[in-house]
Amino acid sequence: MTRAKFVVQSVKQHIPWADKKPATVELSAVSGDSKENKEFFASTPSGHIEFTVYGDVGETFKPGQEFYVDFTPVAAPADETAS
Repeated sequence: MTRAKFVVQSVKQHIPWADKKPATVELSAVSGDSKENKEFFASTPSGHIEFTVYGDVGETFKPGQEFYVDFTPVAAPADETAS
């Protein structure tokens, strides 16, 4: 597993459609404003994550809020055609 630290840059609420409330969340790698952030910045000086969520999930994210992001490899699926 590899851990990174990102900060929310923006949350854009979109016009609801059907029963969905879409929001686009944009994050960037943290910069060195604290000891921990300086350590993360040394390994990850730049980075950008953007995703769209539905429902109330978008309200979870606030600009300026920091999040750890863990990258864990997914095991290769077993070959279902093997006998």
